[in-house]
Amino acid sequence: MLLAAIAVVNVGVCKISLRLPENLSLKGKRRVLKSITTQLRNKFNVCVAEVDDHQLWQLATLGVCCLSNDKRYTNEVLSKVVNFITNGRFDVEMLDYEIEIMPF
Repeated sequence: MLLAAIAVVNVGVCKISLRLPENLSLKGKRRVLKSITTQLRNKFNVCVAEVDDHQLWQLATLGVCCLSNDKRYTNEVLSKVVNFITNGRFDVEMLDYEIEIMPF
């Protein structure tokens, strides 16, 4: 009889609160967020979405998700995402972020 190994998948979720100080419209907000989300998807292979503050011009909340079988790797990817936004040349200011990793 073969025993199947149970693989543990770690789901990493990062909630990032941003301020767009130079922004004057929802159209401008969408342009900035589109640039950020596209680059995050391409560079880090993560899922990204705007999850709150949809109708506010100068605030945005992004949700970023990463799946991996290694908890340390998941945390590392999400930390790099935060650093990428902080050090990037985007017209945003990071107000806060939270990283949570859950075994699944």
